[in-house]
Amino acid sequence: MKRVSWFIALIVMVTFVLAACGEKTQDDILEDLESKMSDISGYKAAATMTLQTGNEPQTYEVEVWHQEKDYYRVALKNAAKDQSQIILRNDDGVFVLTPALNKSFRFQSDWPINSSQVYLYGSLIQDVLMDPERTFTATEDAYVFQTNTNYQNKNLSTQEITFNKKDLAPLQVKVMNPDLEVLVQLDFTSFEENASFNEGDFDMERNMTGAQMNEQPTMAELEAEMAVHYPMYTPDGTSLDSSQTVETDRGESVVLQYTGEAPFTLIQEKSKVVPATTPMNVSDGEPVDLGFTIGVMTEESLMWSYNGVDFYLASSTLGTEEMVSIARSVYGTQEK
Repeated sequence: MKRVSWFIALIVMVTFVLAACGEKTQDDILEDLESKMSDISGYKAAATMTLQTGNEPQTYEVEVWHQEKDYYRVALKNAAKDQSQIILRNDDGVFVLTPALNKSFRFQSDWPINSSQVYLYGSLIQDVLMDPERTFTATEDAYVFQTNTNYQNKNLSTQEITFNKKDLAPLQVKVMNPDLEVLVQLDFTSFEENASFNEGDFDMERNMTGAQMNEQPTMAELEAEMAVHYPMYTPDGTSLDSSQTVETDRGESVVLQYTGEAPFTLIQEKSKVVPATTPMNVSDGEPVDLGFTIGVMTEESLMWSYNGVDFYLASSTLGTEEMVSIARSVYGTQEK
């Protein structure tokens, strides 16, 4: 009987040791993530992104394609407003396309390696690997990392990234402010490793033409009355000084002048479909993620289009972070 009891105890002990050995450590997972980032030839992913940065939540459909090291295609579509944008990277540069308006900008840019990108798998892995202050937990089905971020908006300071335990596919990303309130949430609905691509999938003209076949503004949208939009955030010591409507060769524009310690000007006008042209080159600019749209940042200005309105924010004193913060907050309205 003693011999049987000893044998059972040995089996229990060996089983416990094997189970413990089977659970990967954080270092094991980091090595696996690094290998995944270097070995994967590309991927196709789909996700739903919810923004809590405005006066009400906004939901976007996100489609991401990545091939090898330098080809990217990110399509963002606001389902409720039926509008989309595409950001491309290919051998010719980085492009921001707004198909419904036939607008395109081309940059000679380091995007996407110059900041965190919530919808790019490689960027998420890089943020995990490069943050010595990261924290880690394991659930039954997933690995969860909390890391610092490198966004142009410092209010988006922390992120929680969840990977599938089985294959390290991305499951969810939550981007939070310093109070750990979730401002951006991305839920991946599909992720295909080593996906195949067709010729022209990352071509600017083909993407513009293909998107335009499914997205054209109606006359009602183009002729709708424009509301004046105001930023809900302004730097300390800065306030609205004047608002005026001016006539230009492009039509009617509203000019808001803010004065004080950090003065700036916000110009807005109704969007128009531009004639077919080559992309506008922005030699000294960068694409900037505003959450609800992709903007065009230069040294002293930030341009973006949203919900049928073109915006132009200009300042000789504001830095990138402040300009992005102001642009993200432009959702207060007043009918003209």
